[in-house]
Amino acid sequence: MQTLDTFDWIAISIYFLVLLGIALWVIRKKENNTEDYFLAGRNVGWFVVGASIFASNIGSEHVVGLAGAGAGDRLPMLIYEIQAWIVLILGWVFLPFYARAGVFTMPEFLEKRFDARARWILSVFSIVAYVLTKISVTIYAGGVVVSALLGIDFWTGAIATVVLTGIYTVLGGMRAVVYTETLQAIILVIGAAALTFIGLDHVGGWESMKETVTPEYLNMWRSASDPDFPWPSLLIASTITGIWYWCTDQYIVQRALTAKNIKEGRRGTIFGALLKLFPVFLFLIPGVIALTLKMRGELHWDSPDEAFPVLMSNLLPSGLRGLVAAGLLAALMSSLASVFNSCSTLFTVDIYKKLRPNAPEKKLVRTGQIATVIVVIIGIIWIPIMANISGVLYEYLQSVQSYIAPPITAVFLLGIFHKRINSQGAFVTMVVGFIVGALRIVLELVKDSLDPGSFWFLLGNMNFLSFASWFFLFCIILIVVVSYATPAPSDEKLKNLTYATISDEERKKNKSSYNWKDIAISVIIIAIVAYVMIWFNGK
Repeated sequence: MQTLDTFDWIAISIYFLVLLGIALWVIRKKENNTEDYFLAGRNVGWFVVGASIFASNIGSEHVVGLAGAGAGDRLPMLIYEIQAWIVLILGWVFLPFYARAGVFTMPEFLEKRFDARARWILSVFSIVAYVLTKISVTIYAGGVVVSALLGIDFWTGAIATVVLTGIYTVLGGMRAVVYTETLQAIILVIGAAALTFIGLDHVGGWESMKETVTPEYLNMWRSASDPDFPWPSLLIASTITGIWYWCTDQYIVQRALTAKNIKEGRRGTIFGALLKLFPVFLFLIPGVIALTLKMRGELHWDSPDEAFPVLMSNLLPSGLRGLVAAGLLAALMSSLASVFNSCSTLFTVDIYKKLRPNAPEKKLVRTGQIATVIVVIIGIIWIPIMANISGVLYEYLQSVQSYIAPPITAVFLLGIFHKRINSQGAFVTMVVGFIVGALRIVLELVKDSLDPGSFWFLLGNMNFLSFASWFFLFCIILIVVVSYATPAPSDEKLKNLTYATISDEERKKNKSSYNWKDIAISVIIIAIVAYVMIWFNGK
């Protein structure tokens, strides 16, 4: 590892001064009410919405974890990164329903579609999910990055970054998050693109790299009997997780809800989907480059998760290395800032405001700030347990999301597409889903002490992709059976909340919110996704 020099530190300092300037400008402009704090006053344009969606998604856990997947024989995991077409589903299918309902949060939407019980469960479910999949993972990845770049202790680096991010998120709210994320997205793309081009040049081009790692290594489609990544389960599970993450998760949807109107929000999701095509080439390929150099004896790292920072520090020239280091720190801060704000929104709007309906606006904002601090502390405590679930960070992230996503995806999809689904069906599915998901995590942690012939061992040891696929089917059957066994909801309650109950006026309004350009760009994005999926077939 090469340490950062004077030019690198100048680049990092300039970057953070600009970031601080944006945050201060936002803090001076903001109003002290919940709509401004949590949704940036619902007044954001498509470019900022799209950049914010991308930057929220691409955190240092992707930079570290996705490069680690590329360096550690986990190439099939790349399917989670090329599911850009699912971001389009948010804009074209889900967003109009959320906007018509006028909601701040996803649990609030479930209350309108079903009842208050669904809201409570999703609020708690989401906060637990953030601790397991976002906060602890991002802090861990940040610790890896910061300790590798600055040569300091892992925990010192991780906690220092958390504190710095927490300060500007707590003070600036959602507006500070979306505007600083726009800058972070630009820096991250420029830095990672430079590393990819320089790295490919260093290994002698794509064909030379392919020769070293062998073409089979670059095949994301393994046989249906593969113990780690059977392709049918991989395709199904990644789609289920994708719909949960991109279309129903507060963390991402909150960005689209900050838009001025449906038109801007939809265009923001289209732009976000376009940006989402980059990570495969920006983060996964550097991991494969790092592996190529290791196999040739030109680079050394102990864990695949170290591949990106080690490659960066050895290949990039002075100054540019500092800029990419700033981009990596930005990615960490961006992810943390987003999840901090989403947690505070969920807790304040969906839990605290329900218990204290007459609380003043200032009190609600203060409560959101306190909730953020508590959730971060719990996330830090969870980090040591993460290591027992999976060796590669990115695989841990996707496996835990596979246990959380199926019940929520089932409830949202059927809730919008099938008007006969009722509150009882949603309630039972989410409660049972929460229990089954938690049980799977516990069984995975203790499976070595279980009898190999028992049902519990089978449940804890089943491939996580196959588990997610069967679990989703179980949730679909459960919600349908319970809904049909109990009374149907009234059409009046469902007005504009399902496809079958949209008024003619709303249909016309929705039709006027897009044009042929929006459709054409969406089709091009889907075609590129299909091409990339075919391209990575090991030939």
